[in-house]
Amino acid sequence: MLEHSDVVLMEKLVSLCKRRGFVFQSSEIYGGIGNTYDYGPLGVELLRRIKDFWWARMVTTRDDIVGLDSAIIQNPKVWETSGHVAGFTDPMVDCKKCKARFRADKLSDARCPERPSKRPGECGGELTEPRAFNLMFKTTVGAVESTGSVVYLRPETAQGIFLNFLNVLTSSRLKPPFGIAQIGKSFRNEITPGNFVFRTREFEQMEMEFFVPPAQNDQWFAYWRKERFQWYLDLGLDPNKLRLRDHDQTELAHYSTGTTDIEYLYPFGWGELEGVACRTDFDLKRHSAASGTELVYFEPETKERYTPYVIEPAAGVNRIAMTMLLDAYFEEQVDGETRVSLRLHPALAPITVGVFPLVKKEGMPEKAREIESELRRGNMSTFYDEKAAIGRRYRRQDEVGTPYCVTVDGETVKNDVVTVRHRDSMLQDKVPVRELRGFLAQNMANWKR
Repeated sequence: MLEHSDVVLMEKLVSLCKRRGFVFQSSEIYGGIGNTYDYGPLGVELLRRIKDFWWARMVTTRDDIVGLDSAIIQNPKVWETSGHVAGFTDPMVDCKKCKARFRADKLSDARCPERPSKRPGECGGELTEPRAFNLMFKTTVGAVESTGSVVYLRPETAQGIFLNFLNVLTSSRLKPPFGIAQIGKSFRNEITPGNFVFRTREFEQMEMEFFVPPAQNDQWFAYWRKERFQWYLDLGLDPNKLRLRDHDQTELAHYSTGTTDIEYLYPFGWGELEGVACRTDFDLKRHSAASGTELVYFEPETKERYTPYVIEPAAGVNRIAMTMLLDAYFEEQVDGETRVSLRLHPALAPITVGVFPLVKKEGMPEKAREIESELRRGNMSTFYDEKAAIGRRYRRQDEVGTPYCVTVDGETVKNDVVTVRHRDSMLQDKVPVRELRGFLAQNMANWKR
């Protein structure tokens, strides 16, 4: 059961996301559609920065990982071979009274839609026997709907990587250990999506398959557990709300020798933020057998031929965005008012710098526009605002996570010096305009939680 403060925090975050342009209910003018969301101007910027941060860490700054963008719709044999058609299921039960559906293995976390204080089965309604529910979305290709035209929307991006193992191996001239990274949309017909954008039916994944010699499996698994956990610390997440949780034997997929979840303490309890799994050689061998194409690596020096093992770090972009917003949300009393700020890492903040003329006269708006244009050309996301009192403008930027605000005043017009105000501390610095870009870049690089 959620504590009152936790319920309030989620409500405040959902309200802020809609009001300030992070997340909107999809199809809202038509009444919406359950658990489907659109991302507004600030939301898409946050998602893009998370993806850029991940791609830089996983691909750009490394020489052993390359990128891929595989198709969402694959040959249906892909999903038959991978086991998704037959086995990608959750146990489902229905309430005969309210007709709501629930995951049978998550009843302790579920609530009756008619009586939220009760769990399913405790509200006077009888539950059906559990039955398997396949999570994949079906669609058809071609002009005629028939059994032969049935395809699936991918439930994960990983299979596209396995299918392209040989293509990447030969074109990039890499050899194990090496990785293939991908960011893309996936689709799962979740029985009980919820908790805002924590679990949705359409989501974006960031996955990497790291192919290693079988004998090196354990050392690379340990490496990626540590490396991925550190990434979240580098994003500025509260270390007291992060943990590594190893799956016990009953949780492991039949092909896995080990899986570790990076978990975050959400208002509704600990939840998975990212999984790091040892997939062994299961996927490559299955696709080799089904397709007749050997997905193996040949080592020319030793003449050894083997199927690599695979370590997979997999995370959801949307879930990370929600986690960043929750973790960054901060309230404090300032001059008798509640100040709300999102203390996001400056590299993730949708707006890097707010630029304000103190008043709309004496050449200040023109100078402010000039400074804003210069910062924007320097690849900083800016926002210009000349409406309302300067304190009110600061508060608006605090609420969307803008780390710095630049104020143009009389001293700027006279001496080319601006005032830089810091979001987290509310302290202010006087900075010459010619040094402004370097000053902001240095502060961004040195930012700490």
